[in-house]
Amino acid sequence: MKIAILTQPLHTNYGGLLQAFALQETLTKMGHEVLIVNLPFKPQTIFGVLKIIIFQISRYLRGQKVDHLIPLNPTQEQNRIIATHTNRFIHENIAQTEYIHSTKRLDKLGKYNFDAYIVGSDQVWRPRYSPGISAFFLNFLNGDSSSKRLSYAASFGVENWEFNRRQTEQCRKLAQKFNAISVREDSGINLCKEYLGVSATQTLDPTLLLDRIDYATSVKKDNIPDNPNSLMLYVLDQSDEKMEIAKKVKNHLGLADNIVMPEKFNKETSSNIKRCIYPPVSEWIKGFMDAKYVVTDSFHGTVFSIIFNKPFLAIGNKGRGLTRFTSVLKLFGLENRLINTVDELTDNLIDEKINFEKVNTILEKEREKALKFLSNNLS
Repeated sequence: MKIAILTQPLHTNYGGLLQAFALQETLTKMGHEVLIVNLPFKPQTIFGVLKIIIFQISRYLRGQKVDHLIPLNPTQEQNRIIATHTNRFIHENIAQTEYIHSTKRLDKLGKYNFDAYIVGSDQVWRPRYSPGISAFFLNFLNGDSSSKRLSYAASFGVENWEFNRRQTEQCRKLAQKFNAISVREDSGINLCKEYLGVSATQTLDPTLLLDRIDYATSVKKDNIPDNPNSLMLYVLDQSDEKMEIAKKVKNHLGLADNIVMPEKFNKETSSNIKRCIYPPVSEWIKGFMDAKYVVTDSFHGTVFSIIFNKPFLAIGNKGRGLTRFTSVLKLFGLENRLINTVDELTDNLIDEKINFEKVNTILEKEREKALKFLSNNLS
């Protein structure tokens, strides 16, 4: 079967890249021909900048570090340099359609004669992250009834409904044309039922469908040096409190930091853009492989800790969607690994052993369920 995967534009987000790679790889192993729809990563619009300003104000009010209220955006050439390594990963590992200039031109995919379209994963059903949200409900297929329509682990990101009335009406009609719907978070099942009038199944994030050996193979190719007994620190939204949490863990365990993140783009670093280049994806993965412990405020940072059976602490990241954390941790019985403040951190929590034998048993069962969902609905 020839399948198109519609996800958010691929750029420098490690989780976004790896969920696309993992879903494509899984479907390819099942014998399908799979292409990711090549949508553009675009600089912020004025509306987007306003949303960031509001987000920055909310971060400031929560006591998080805010460098600039009005964001300074990289130029097109600077973005190209920043994405040097992540673009290489895309080129070498992800098969894509031709470049589609905007979601309004997705009708151009008709010439590929896809047998099925899969929407997912990541926060594809969150309007603030997916402008032109109806496209992510396959509005461009119009009256096409021959192509199968599925979502796989699509995420709303939050447990509350963020669609406006018009978006709700449009997407409700479109969702009811899907052959099958699966969502990533348990809260998504309720949102689908209440607002879209459809039934949904909860399935694993695609990155959890692959085994750790699949990721280790890609690391081997790049010859990434070892960094044993380290603290993998993957924090997307830095704050003094998060750094204090990391410091307490590091000092308690006697570990050295391993920070696989570039410097933030700002007025100072814009004059030396190489400081903002994202390290290779393989280096990010290797960070989890070598880690003695992981501290992260990232959903996929949490997921890769689970994949590689690493003790970890997940710091709640409300701005990016807290339900993503609570749902995956609940699934594996790891709710106590989520903290929100440094006051919740104790030596006993740091030292507490995670029963990864139990976690891996649940993972295998959930993988079987996810693969069955895909197999049954693509047959």
